[in-house]
Amino acid sequence: MIDASLPPEGVRRTIDAVWKMESAKIVAGLTRMVRDVGLAEELAQDALVSALEQWPESGVPDNPGAWLMTIAKRRAVDHIRRSARLERKHEQIAYELQRQPDGEPDDVLRLMFLSCHPVLPTEERVALTLRLLGGLTAAEIARAFLAVEPAIVQRIASAKRTLAEEGVPFELPDGAELTERLSSVLDVIYLIFNEGYSATSGDDLMRPELCLEALRLGRLLAELAPHEAEVHGLVALMELQESRSAARTSPSGEPVQLHEQNRGRWDRLLIRRGFTAMLRAREAGGPPGPYMLQAAIAVCHAQAATAADTDWPRIASLYETLSRLLPTPVVQLNHAVALGMAYGPEVGLAVVDSLTGDPALRDYHLLPSVRGDLLLRLGRREEARREFLRAGSLTGNDAERAFLRRRADEIPAPQAPTLTLWQAARDFLARDDLDGGTARSYGQTLRRLRLSLGDELPLDSLTADQVAHVFRTAWSEAAAATWNRHRSAVRSFCAWASLDDLAAGLDRRTVTPARTETIDAARLDALWNLPDVPLRELTLWRLLHESAAGVTTVLSLNVEDLDLDDRRARAGGGWVSWRSGTARLLSRLLAGRARGPLFLADRRPGPARTPAPADLCPETGRGRLSYERAEYLFKRATIPLDPAGHGYTLRQLKPRD
Repeated sequence: MIDASLPPEGVRRTIDAVWKMESAKIVAGLTRMVRDVGLAEELAQDALVSALEQWPESGVPDNPGAWLMTIAKRRAVDHIRRSARLERKHEQIAYELQRQPDGEPDDVLRLMFLSCHPVLPTEERVALTLRLLGGLTAAEIARAFLAVEPAIVQRIASAKRTLAEEGVPFELPDGAELTERLSSVLDVIYLIFNEGYSATSGDDLMRPELCLEALRLGRLLAELAPHEAEVHGLVALMELQESRSAARTSPSGEPVQLHEQNRGRWDRLLIRRGFTAMLRAREAGGPPGPYMLQAAIAVCHAQAATAADTDWPRIASLYETLSRLLPTPVVQLNHAVALGMAYGPEVGLAVVDSLTGDPALRDYHLLPSVRGDLLLRLGRREEARREFLRAGSLTGNDAERAFLRRRADEIPAPQAPTLTLWQAARDFLARDDLDGGTARSYGQTLRRLRLSLGDELPLDSLTADQVAHVFRTAWSEAAAATWNRHRSAVRSFCAWASLDDLAAGLDRRTVTPARTETIDAARLDALWNLPDVPLRELTLWRLLHESAAGVTTVLSLNVEDLDLDDRRARAGGGWVSWRSGTARLLSRLLAGRARGPLFLADRRPGPARTPAPADLCPETGRGRLSYERAEYLFKRATIPLDPAGHGYTLRQLKPRD
């Protein structure tokens, strides 16, 4: 035993450290025993509670991991003995389990494949992996991803439920399935690393705890699967990228571009580890995969003593090979950067311009950021300034936004004041003759134009080709009614601004009425009884079903419109009414609020996405729940109820005729 006189805080820190190191092995070993990852984690947690209760008095055992595993196995045996279906066999099974070793070497590897199973949505794979293999609490995961803890708890619970319902076995895949499943594991680990290396939201550019956790998981996977080249390739890539972390930010927290970084601050130990992992990847043999190719690009950067020494033609060639294996728009954008550095900005800009119509990149802030860099190198300074501003409006990361805006500010604006797209849109939507619903509809259209073309675009330079490009990128697959609504909004805006009809070349689409198949009574009953449904969603669904009102109408309701006694609310020129099911939920949802939107978004909007005053709650600072978000949550929640496995739409909540 370790000295039992350790202060309670010291024991607690020791327990936390032991849990981080041993939890994956314990949960994996228990999953092999009970064949249920949710139950296995509960049993492991019971053992952790026992440690928290006993170690402060008895002291930390010499082998704390074995102690925890022993206690957890006892809990597993007790559970099996209590199981009715194993009543006649429980003594034999319990005896055999007690004689099993604490864990087979491949148990943790099996747990990795289980938590990253393709049957789970990506966000659930990430949360479950960090929970089971990282030993992080839901609160720690929520802090790392700037999410709310209940959402993380729900993701983890949903993942466990799906694994149990789908009967996913606790075993290693083989043959062709191994390659596919291993790719899923690698993708999850790299996603965790990337969120730490370039945070998509929040104040800071990086979240080091996620980078370190991904590196730990990658190194562990490399030990468990030593003959997989792509595993070592991913480890090499993360080691080399992490080696630059100290040089990636300025004292103020803003990003420092790669060619401006102080390479003396690069971590030589991590670079050596990256080179070693790359050698292991090559020794494993086989054609290079996506992670090996990305690691080879990172090696090129690490080998260059100065930015000027970088072998950009070699990097461009590697990206070309990578784009054949992984033809994603982001890879092609990175290829454009390399081409621009190797062969001149004109070459890079031509590739970037070919990507501007890709819907996958329409809100990707690095596209206008890269384009701004190339334009600046070509001397097209005003265009570059507008691209940096547009990139800043698209990023959710505060440090990146400040950096991009500073780059824009370094380029002098035109001396003659020009009415911009943002100013014109603001004035157009502020008109007194627009009702709230129309203003919101027009605002959606103009917001898309602003995001795609930039707030600072001079209004008099807006062209029909640019408008058509936005429509093709944003709404080419939209329903006819949606296309026509946005087309009408552009025509109204042009008429108000005394512009030519920039939507004249966009044909009005024919709307074909389609009967919406409503949800049957049995599935509705199952819907109302789904576990862990947030109060906001349940209230919205009930109200839509009981009122038979349109989704847009219900989402536009404000608290001050409600008449709770008469169970109705004013909506435009009419009323929305409901029955007892909604009435029971509404008072809980309001929680004393007297003003603002009835259904609120999950969090407060960022500075670049402040909604109109009518869509902002003055008491909480949160905005109105959007149709898109409400639809997404409903579709996800109803996937288990839909025989087709796609999930239902909110319109299908209307009662049957």
